[in-house]
Amino acid sequence: MRLIKRLDMFILRNFLSLFAGTFCISLFVVMMQFLWKYIDQLVGKGLTFDIYAKFFFYAAETLVPLALPLAILLASLISFGNIGERLELLAIKAAGISLFRTLRPLIILVALLSLTSFHFQNKIAPDAEQKLLQLLTSMRMKSPELDIPEGVFYDGIENINLYVEKKNKETGMLYDVIIYNFQDGVNQAHIILADSGRLETTSNKMHLLLHLYQGEQFENLQGDALKTQDVPYRRETFVEKHFIIDFDTNFNIADQESVSGNARTKNMKQLTHDIDSMENYYDSVSVIFYAEMRRSALAYPHAARLSDYDSTTIAELGDSVRRVLKKAEDDYLAHRNAKAVPQSNVNIDTLYSQSDSQVKQRILMNALQKASFQEMDMSYKADMMESGDKQIRRHWIQYWQKITMSLACLMFFFIGAPLGAIIRKGGLGFPVVVAVIIFITYYIIDTFGMKVGREGGMPVWLGMWLSTIVLTPLGIFFTIKSNNDSTVFNTDAYVNLWKKLVGIRTKRHIVRKEVIINDPDYPETAQQLEQLITLSRAYRSALPRFTLFGYMKYILLFIFTKHEDAQAEEVNTRLEHIVETLSNSKDHTVLRLLNGYPVMDLHSFRFYRRRRKDLRAIIKYSEQIKTHIYGNILSVQ
Repeated sequence: MRLIKRLDMFILRNFLSLFAGTFCISLFVVMMQFLWKYIDQLVGKGLTFDIYAKFFFYAAETLVPLALPLAILLASLISFGNIGERLELLAIKAAGISLFRTLRPLIILVALLSLTSFHFQNKIAPDAEQKLLQLLTSMRMKSPELDIPEGVFYDGIENINLYVEKKNKETGMLYDVIIYNFQDGVNQAHIILADSGRLETTSNKMHLLLHLYQGEQFENLQGDALKTQDVPYRRETFVEKHFIIDFDTNFNIADQESVSGNARTKNMKQLTHDIDSMENYYDSVSVIFYAEMRRSALAYPHAARLSDYDSTTIAELGDSVRRVLKKAEDDYLAHRNAKAVPQSNVNIDTLYSQSDSQVKQRILMNALQKASFQEMDMSYKADMMESGDKQIRRHWIQYWQKITMSLACLMFFFIGAPLGAIIRKGGLGFPVVVAVIIFITYYIIDTFGMKVGREGGMPVWLGMWLSTIVLTPLGIFFTIKSNNDSTVFNTDAYVNLWKKLVGIRTKRHIVRKEVIINDPDYPETAQQLEQLITLSRAYRSALPRFTLFGYMKYILLFIFTKHEDAQAEEVNTRLEHIVETLSNSKDHTVLRLLNGYPVMDLHSFRFYRRRRKDLRAIIKYSEQIKTHIYGNILSVQ
């Protein structure tokens, strides 16, 4: 027996041919989203083609783990939609092959893709992420391409604002030039007016050469003067003047160390090592901070002693305050000699109230300064610890993301393949819409969990697993329904359910049959109609009136009889038998009257009032049909 059968080859061939296309499409979509994020850092920098090629290549490598689950979802949804639309899946099930047996080769393939995605994220993506961050850092640092517009001030050159009224693109000449040079500071600005000029770059692209012709230069000689009229300045008229301006237009790759601390540039081994190191470091720092707080802000105040004050303050204190402090100092020395913990028996409020206004003000200012210092110190320490916690959480996010993104491949497959078998629609229409909705839902939940976990609103592992926890039951549900041939997306079933909930019933639509084998027995049917009328009248008279007490009585009757009403069942049985018998009639009047019969609802107590109307309609049309049978059909026979 061969390990790979024809069915497996058929399923794999259909899936792989679509997976190749959907992967390219998915990668292109996420690349465009990534490109719009950094478009302002790419345009206007004069970068060469090889720099752009490296940027797109490294970006594609980092986005492969995100594009792979979407490609699997699209490929599985479209492939099984095509198989279901061509009735090939129906033939497979008719041959006795279950859905799980059909999915077996793809389950193995997608499992291998999940392992490949995990290896890619752990080994290849961190290096690509590091090189991409180096490129982005270098692009941010690179000066923009020199393209001076006409009629506006150009600030692309550092510390210089340049205005050009008109320029000649062929010769490079600039006309009516105004320059504000702030290299010596704002208060010592150099203002230059020139009739014409020319700007060029040196051969090493490290400087700009500015040549100006026929102009004047104004320069402040003292930037710290208090009055405007006292500021000396220098005015210079020139025929030709030349400047050298620092303007590095070369592209320099940033140092690797500048991005090495980013969590996205590390594999799982490095992440676990750095997380352990940071946790140990910040635990040690927190212990040190706590000890410092115990010695300063949280320290228990010692006894107030006279030696704690300088001579000036002692002279300003009153006699009563000095006596209290002297006694406190004696008690302190006695406790210290006895090697006991000194106890403060000085009432601070009493000391404060007995001091004069200057001493009180000095005390308050001193307390305010100490409190302000402690507040700043505690704020700094809190910010430092919060920064460390955020850094640790970022590392945990990258750690769990490598696992959840790999498992997303399997999760999306078990959503897409059964869903395609249920929908039975192929192509790039409805399946693509469904896939996009599912992926956007996943992306929103994943982004929400990641941000909440990063801010500490929930555990990081729960935030990163939130999307998987939410969507995995959906995949299990679709797989079970598809295996049981359930019509999850049968619109008629949902329409009928909605009609049942709101009380909309289908109407009878009986038309004359083209071929009638047996004509109805009209005399016997007339007797059955008489029995139906008698039974309906008795049942209707037994129903209580539509009052609150009657309605509650009917609800209790409906509940305690296990949703069964024997009289209603009998009326409905006799009615349907008469309708089935008379539907073979050739008489148009009989068929028209049959369409007037209501379709009774026997399994809901919410339509109690309608039950009385239905019985009244049954009695009405039964009498009309009986009269028509006796008066027209039987009299003619």
